[in-house]
Amino acid sequence: APPGSLLAAEAMRAASLLLAWVLLRPAATHQCHLAGPGGVLRFTDTHAEIRVPALHRVPSSLDPLYGLVRRCLDLIQQNPLPTELLRAALNDPGSVRTSQVVQYELGYVVCAAVALLFTVAVPVAGMCFCYCRSRRRCGGRLRAHRRSLGCRRHCLLACLSLTSLIILTSVVCAFVTSQRVKGQMEPGLGAVPATLRTLRQHIANIPQVAPLSRQGVQMVVDQFEVPRQQIISDLGGLSRSVGLSIHAQLKAMTYAALVDLQDRAGDLQTSLHHLQILDKTVRALASARAELEPALQERRRRVVALLDDPRCTSCASVLGRAQSLELGADYSKVPSVEKVLKALAGLPRSDFAEMIRQGNGTFNSIPELAVERMAQVIQDLRDEMARMTEKVQSIANSFPLPDYTRPVSEALVKVEDRSQPYLREVERFEQYRWIAGTVLCSIILLILACNVIGMVLGAYGLSKREDPSDYECRGEAGAKFLLVGVGLAFLFSWLLILLVFATFLVGGNIQTLVCRNWVNQEIYKFIDTPGNLPPSMNLTRQLNLKRDSNLSAAYRECKSGAGLWEVLQLDRSYDLDEHLKSPKYTADFQKRLGDFTARLGDVRLLRSEGRQDLETFARSGVDEVDYRRFQEEMKNPVVQTSLPGLARSLEGLQKMQVSGRAGGGGCLCARGDVLTSLSPPQRNGTVAGRLAAEAQALWQMQNSTVQSQEALVAKLGESIQFLSHLAPHLQERVKTTLATITSVEARLPMQAQQILRQEIGCFTRKELRYFMQYLNWVGQTLREDVASCQPLATALDNGRVILCDRIADPWNAFWFSLGCCTFFLIPNIIFAVRLTKHFRPIRNRLM
Repeated sequence: APPGSLLAAEAMRAASLLLAWVLLRPAATHQCHLAGPGGVLRFTDTHAEIRVPALHRVPSSLDPLYGLVRRCLDLIQQNPLPTELLRAALNDPGSVRTSQVVQYELGYVVCAAVALLFTVAVPVAGMCFCYCRSRRRCGGRLRAHRRSLGCRRHCLLACLSLTSLIILTSVVCAFVTSQRVKGQMEPGLGAVPATLRTLRQHIANIPQVAPLSRQGVQMVVDQFEVPRQQIISDLGGLSRSVGLSIHAQLKAMTYAALVDLQDRAGDLQTSLHHLQILDKTVRALASARAELEPALQERRRRVVALLDDPRCTSCASVLGRAQSLELGADYSKVPSVEKVLKALAGLPRSDFAEMIRQGNGTFNSIPELAVERMAQVIQDLRDEMARMTEKVQSIANSFPLPDYTRPVSEALVKVEDRSQPYLREVERFEQYRWIAGTVLCSIILLILACNVIGMVLGAYGLSKREDPSDYECRGEAGAKFLLVGVGLAFLFSWLLILLVFATFLVGGNIQTLVCRNWVNQEIYKFIDTPGNLPPSMNLTRQLNLKRDSNLSAAYRECKSGAGLWEVLQLDRSYDLDEHLKSPKYTADFQKRLGDFTARLGDVRLLRSEGRQDLETFARSGVDEVDYRRFQEEMKNPVVQTSLPGLARSLEGLQKMQVSGRAGGGGCLCARGDVLTSLSPPQRNGTVAGRLAAEAQALWQMQNSTVQSQEALVAKLGESIQFLSHLAPHLQERVKTTLATITSVEARLPMQAQQILRQEIGCFTRKELRYFMQYLNWVGQTLREDVASCQPLATALDNGRVILCDRIADPWNAFWFSLGCCTFFLIPNIIFAVRLTKHFRPIRNRLM
């Protein structure tokens, strides 16, 4: 077989195998055409803006001083938290006895006694000193000069310098701590209402308090917009995606069927064409043979007679070939195809090209058809998303936290309102304290200035005095400066001690009674102990804490990040898991998708007239024609003897005569088509002319008649070759094509429906994953984030940091530093008075 036919057969076989694989491939192997699993949704942090920022103790260079003051206060007040006294004061204030308070505050009572003694004794001592000074007895002059006076004077200078240095250090610390108290007091006092407002805002933002509010739980519910927009976006491309998926998964089967149909239509057209050529060619060959036969017989008679002429030299070798000059192939004996052509008459009655084009166009329009058929269900699903938003809103409407948070919020409002007057009083008291502290610290600096000036002038006067008994104004001025400092110390020391005691009493009790017990959580234990608080202050019951829980446990849970959901055990009154079950919101959505059906694969590949054409083609008898008879007859030549060969032989005999004359006695002989010099030359010119004429006639017959018949035979061979290769497989191919078309037309709607259900199932699972992500996030957020009680624990810790670390520590360091100044004024007075005598001239000089 020719290479072209083999390639066509292999291509047909490959197409058949591909079609069989497509038809037999199980539908379960199809995968979702829609974009794989749903992506991860990102939800907004709804409560980042209402967090309570945590405050921390800032390391300071004064921390050693703060630690020293706390240790001193621990020595002064060694008693633990007075639980019995506080219980009595809270439940029955009238039962509290003064002796109990004094017993607990014994350390402060002792300090108060010392302060009172100092307040009385120092002014009395000052008055006595003034009286003695008026008598010139205190701060006067030395009576006699001794050798030990220089050593004593230097010792007094050193002691006064040391006490002055200690006082200077203390007053600097007092200045710094006083300014730090003032710097921390204003923001600290402002942080109290700010923290209360933040807590109140946090608690108020937890529940849904108004249908249009965007706070707390409502903010969480509003995040449903994230999956809703994603689902609506996916719905916009669902119908086209389904159509494209159906088209992509069925196109191999459909296109293979259309290609097969196109091949059969081509076979019909080509077969009809070749059959017509075959019939026409056979008729033409038979007619040409009939016309050629008498002319060929006449030509044989003439050539035989010429070669048989005795005058023809060496013609006997060609005579045999001339005698066998007769016709060869007889195409009147081949089978007739008229019956086949009669059966195929009028075919094709249908336009297969248009039929295939329409089928292909109908199949390719499936994506647009899917968009049209699914438009209503897409709109219904969008409306269902709006109703689903209303269902999700029920989470906020039924959330029970308002019942728990409203009392706490109202209590915070009351605390905020009632704290305002006290905070203003504290701020005013702090202003007075700062003014008094600044004035008294300035007086202390003035006393120190008098000491320094007095010591410098006195020492300078002594160095210039030649005789101890001589008067020197600089020494006298130094003594007077020292006495001015002593007078200021006597005059203001009682104010200093009063300020020290007032600030000590407040700051010390805050440290020992509040801060110390706050750090070790004794306050929480006191609150947790039943009976310590009156019923109106039962925080465990008011906060709806768990029955087996208390404030300390709740504080620890909140500090670790637990939510009000866990602390208040809201799951007992509100089944959040029940409210967050996916079918509660997605049942209608799933049902609408599950109930949707649409016929998207109704494609007509072959109409009835086309089927009849193919069936007629298969029954026409094309495969029953004996094409081997044609092939056997085509093996015979048109003429048994080769006309060109015989003509060349005659031309050779004629040329011998010409050559013989030209060569003068040479002899040429012809053996077959080959001439030799052994034959004698043609002597008769008439014979030679007749030989040339017969050769010319043979060439003319060959060129005019035989060659045209040979061309018809070649044309006939092409048709026979095509029909002989087609005939054995015609019935099977047409039958297979018709069965394939029928199967594809029947399977297309079913498989399209199956793919439709599969794609809708994939889409449903993908969108449900969005729902589940949102509902899981809602559950986690409501349990841990939105309803988090960590801000409450943070607010308590911030209160301790503000009160104890930022206010109480510098406050106590202030009175401690000021107290050091006050108490060191006593040795300062003694050393200054004793040193005054050394700066004045001695009365009687002793040699």
